[in-house]
Amino acid sequence: MPLNIIIGAQWGDEGKGHITDRLAHDAAVVARYSGGDNAGHTVTIAGEIFKLHLIPSGIIHPGVLCLIGNGTVVNPAVLLREMDALAARGVDVSPERLKLSGGAHLITPAHIALDQAHERARGKEAIGTTMRGIGPTYTDKARREGLRAELFADHDALAEALMAHVAAKNEALVGGYGEAALDGAAVAAEFAAHARRLAPHLVDGPLLVDEALRRGAMVLAEGAQGTLLDIDHGTYPFVTSSSPTAGGALTGLGVGPREVDRVIGVAKAFTTRVGSGPFPTELDGAAATRLRGTGEKPWDEFGTTTGRPRRVGWLDLPILRHARRVNSLSELVLTKLDILSGLDEIPVCVVYELDGRRVESFPHDLRALARCRPIYEMLPGWAEDVTETRRPGDLPDAARRYVDFVAAGAGAPVSYVSVGPGREQFIVM
Repeated sequence: MPLNIIIGAQWGDEGKGHITDRLAHDAAVVARYSGGDNAGHTVTIAGEIFKLHLIPSGIIHPGVLCLIGNGTVVNPAVLLREMDALAARGVDVSPERLKLSGGAHLITPAHIALDQAHERARGKEAIGTTMRGIGPTYTDKARREGLRAELFADHDALAEALMAHVAAKNEALVGGYGEAALDGAAVAAEFAAHARRLAPHLVDGPLLVDEALRRGAMVLAEGAQGTLLDIDHGTYPFVTSSSPTAGGALTGLGVGPREVDRVIGVAKAFTTRVGSGPFPTELDGAAATRLRGTGEKPWDEFGTTTGRPRRVGWLDLPILRHARRVNSLSELVLTKLDILSGLDEIPVCVVYELDGRRVESFPHDLRALARCRPIYEMLPGWAEDVTETRRPGDLPDAARRYVDFVAAGAGAPVSYVSVGPGREQFIVM
């Protein structure tokens, strides 16, 4: 069996946890390959809602092994809180089921303090990060100054590394930003307690994945964030600090491209994003509220991690074509089709107008993207509630035409359609 990769095809928040949970029953291993607790995946099972930030969504399936891979950055305090919350609900998060790759990098209180100080210093130019220390941790990784989870296996080395780390970051916090210094000894003591609990979960992540593939098991790589937040292929600088695209799955788990079978892009039936930066199809007012919801339901468009209301807009096909190209998508999963029920007509952006000319591809230059204006094709809407629909032939004709139109415009077939937050609310196309 091969490696199957789940990718966010927009700006994240597309419902990757939802489809990961759906596909995990066929997997031996579900592995997170990038990002940190700036991600938020929501899984709904029989009306019970699970909000996950670091632990792969496959953890809800008994018998599935879950791995937090090399490409992730891990705040151990957050991980332990998440583990405790799941255990309290009867989910097995023992070392036999949940593995932490020793090559994953650790987020410390110093990283979080620097992230917050830097974002405040940017003022109006702020990126809109979650301020959870993700960027500074990846910066240390690239500078070869990072702290890896493997340190949890060596108490003395962990303490020594943390004391040096906090001392170095205090120079920037105090001298550069005028912030208070952190207590290195307190941080070291906190991480010593984390290490006692997490050391039994340590594993050689790339070796674990390779062994699963060698014995013919299926490995499901769960993405975090989305293509347009990729540090190389997204709307730079309004991006995350890692590679949520398919290439990031390979480096983040330590496997080669010959192992990959399916690359599954997940997209909402409309578009959302959190944070700053251009958004060609963005809506406001009543139309935005119609797509976003009021926040009364857990699946309304408010961040799982931050609680921030998401920016919303109509579906953007140039974005999906970009995602199909940079990820070599084999298929699309279209989520939240049910939200469009009741609209008389539905605009879909098919191309952009840029300085008087039509542009079909997504611009790599942020200044050009900011000048893009969407050119819409209007599709007929449908009045019917589709949340109970389970077969393609039972969809309203207009809804089926919408799905077909998206597939044709994106250049990738739609394999699943989600019509609600529940595990069973999928249509296999």
